[in-house]
Amino acid sequence: MVSIPYINLAEQWKNEREELLPILDAVLGSGQYIGGQEVTRFEENIARFCGVKYAVALNSGTDALVCGLLELGVRPGDEVITPPNSFIASTASIVHIKAKPVFVDVGEDQNIDPKKLEKAITTKTKAIMPVHLTGRVAAMNDIMNIANRYSIPVIEDAAQSIGSKYDGKFSGSIGHIGCFSTHPLKNLNACGDGGFLTTNDEKIYNSVSKVRNHGLIDRNTVGEFGFVTRMDTIQAAVLNFRLTRLPEVIERRRQNAQLYKTLLDKKNVFIPEDKHLEFNTYHTFVIQVERRDELKDYLFSQGIETSIHYPIPIHLQPASRNLGYKKGDFPITETQAERILTLPVHQYLKEVDLHKIAEAVNRFYKS
Repeated sequence: MVSIPYINLAEQWKNEREELLPILDAVLGSGQYIGGQEVTRFEENIARFCGVKYAVALNSGTDALVCGLLELGVRPGDEVITPPNSFIASTASIVHIKAKPVFVDVGEDQNIDPKKLEKAITTKTKAIMPVHLTGRVAAMNDIMNIANRYSIPVIEDAAQSIGSKYDGKFSGSIGHIGCFSTHPLKNLNACGDGGFLTTNDEKIYNSVSKVRNHGLIDRNTVGEFGFVTRMDTIQAAVLNFRLTRLPEVIERRRQNAQLYKTLLDKKNVFIPEDKHLEFNTYHTFVIQVERRDELKDYLFSQGIETSIHYPIPIHLQPASRNLGYKKGDFPITETQAERILTLPVHQYLKEVDLHKIAEAVNRFYKS
């Protein structure tokens, strides 16, 4: 029986129910379920939080990536550089617009390795998509220097890094476009699917604002053929409320991560260090260990639920069979996929829970 769940959305609702119910009631009672004041307010609030001029509320982080790539002029046959260890949505957004994903291996921090980036650039490269995995922002100074040298736009997959910083700048504010998810498992989470796109480019903002809603200029005039990828009003209302609590959520996760670092035996557990330029919000707390699957099973036997992000690299997925990659092409990604384990780090963990988890991990390797 699980006594320490990996994530605890039921506990979140229990804590927020009294304050959220009147907000939900107001939206449902208004009859405004698409667009409206809550969506506009969320876009203003989240743009301010992320340190950008504009934000566009969308239906998912995946849609944000698709819209972003199209706005940057990526077209069929073009190449987009990205790492192979992300959630499948990063690569899927490239494939869906019939462009070609070009993978670059990662470093020990699980983010794209800038030292390997330049070799992957060709005349067909039309965008670079770093993924800020686990809440840690990729080495954006190096990435932007390379991108600017070749005049290649950068689209940040910031789905896991809301509130994270690199060299004092928020994720999603460094490249030309930032793409975020508000999936229920994210640090800023909706009660369903959601996402948004950030930019300092007014032209991109205006275009995506129209494209997300069929391309409508007004109710009866279509300026260009678009999508239905707008955010529901009720999700925007939830996010407006939860955004006020996000700094507290981030701080609690950072405290939990620091306690783990103190308690876990470094002889058996590798934890990537946060570099001095990084402010990590710990969307996930990932360790790298030997005998990962055995440890996962052991922790479950102790009532501790864990996860793996992600056990099969994208280039080795069945869906990638026609992309031209094979096992051995990205050795660091492949090695990490066999060693990584994600421990619970959510804000509802008690200190005793963290001690229990760390003690169980340490005990496994002593036995």
